[in-house]
Amino acid sequence: MNPSAESRPLRAPYRSWAEPWKVKVVEPIRMTTLAERQRAIAEAGYNTFLLHSEDVYIDLLTDSGTSAMSDRQWAGMMLGDEAYAGSRNFYHLEATIQRYYGYKYVVPTHQGRGAENLISKILIKPGDVVPGNMYFTTTRAHQELSGGSFVDVVIKEAHDPASEHPFKGNVDLVALQALIDEIGADRIPYVCVAVTVNMAGGQPVSLENLRAVRELTRRHGIKVILDATRAVENAYFIQQREAGQKERLVADILREICSCSDGCTMSGKKDALVNIGGWLAINDQEVFEEASNLVVLFEGLHTYGGMAGRDMEAMALGIVESVDDEHIKARIGQVEYLGNKLIAMGVPIVRPIGGHAIYLDARAFYPQLTQDQFPAQALAAYLYEDAGIRAMERGIVSAGRNKETGDHHRPALELVRLTIPRRVYTQAHMDIVAESAAAVYDAREQARGLKMVYEPRYLRFFQARFERL
Repeated sequence: MNPSAESRPLRAPYRSWAEPWKVKVVEPIRMTTLAERQRAIAEAGYNTFLLHSEDVYIDLLTDSGTSAMSDRQWAGMMLGDEAYAGSRNFYHLEATIQRYYGYKYVVPTHQGRGAENLISKILIKPGDVVPGNMYFTTTRAHQELSGGSFVDVVIKEAHDPASEHPFKGNVDLVALQALIDEIGADRIPYVCVAVTVNMAGGQPVSLENLRAVRELTRRHGIKVILDATRAVENAYFIQQREAGQKERLVADILREICSCSDGCTMSGKKDALVNIGGWLAINDQEVFEEASNLVVLFEGLHTYGGMAGRDMEAMALGIVESVDDEHIKARIGQVEYLGNKLIAMGVPIVRPIGGHAIYLDARAFYPQLTQDQFPAQALAAYLYEDAGIRAMERGIVSAGRNKETGDHHRPALELVRLTIPRRVYTQAHMDIVAESAAAVYDAREQARGLKMVYEPRYLRFFQARFERL
């Protein structure tokens, strides 16, 4: 018999939340032995990118193309129009991007770096300077290959893992104005604004800051190009953290974010919930026409850009799902769950908790290791050895070398990224990750650094190999 209303205990002021989906298909995974993992990471040259996925228990290397698609997306793939030219799936994708992101023109690409390549080749001339709110690996590489140089104009709080600034991705407006005054607006083809900022810990940019950047650049006739890969997550943080935004829909905030720019590069493999695909969206007709011409050389025809029709259909449907407030609340909620658990265990992470990942502070883990001993790379290897968890280094290895001097770029942050794929893992998996990170942290005094024994010419973090000191 149910207790009467008078005898029931008072409820907590909040209720537990759950993911707004249920599991329909499962993929078995297995835990390897410690000896197997030690052998695997050594054979991979202590580079988690070189591990075989079958040797990984919980794969947090990236959220790029690793999310689970919905039943509607899978059904949509059966409607793929694989015509070489004029696929109806492209026109569905184009209309969806125009509706939710607001740009006039769309050029599809195989993924985000295809769009980065196009915009860099079109807008950058040798000797140009591209300011941005912290570098990203592939973005800067394309800018440099086109003859440009990247200049960081992110606020100083972005380089401090302990800072609780709610919008650590903000552009430093004083620094941007000073750069314009120093070199002249004609040498700045565009300002590159990432929403959110990956290398700072998935940190967002405020709407107030985006509006100010738009106004400053408009006065000088400079374009603003977004890296909109995780713009939906950025919109959610604006909704939750910025004054006056709480009652707005994430979809509406996303449109305003994009309205503060002239175009964007996009990897649909993140927010848009697909395994492959991206786009360049732009408002300038001349840039669009040049991109439509170049895409044929580097990607594919301007109505498929390296994607199959079925992939474009899945991405169009994924965009709609991505801006649903319940979806994004659960997506960020799982990241916050892991982050809060690690904070409670005393494990040093970048704060505040960002959008797509938790970033372990490798400098705080291993103060005994110099940056030349690659502490973040070493930490990623120890995590794998402990519990089969694959994470990614985001420190000196990812930063690469100065194209002029050949010296290492030396970022202030030495981080290991625990990237959470969307709709893939349960809270129980997050518990295992937290316990493993805590165990590695407890053993931090015994950690040894690494030396690099093979270094590729470009984007070395993908294929470099190391030996343990």
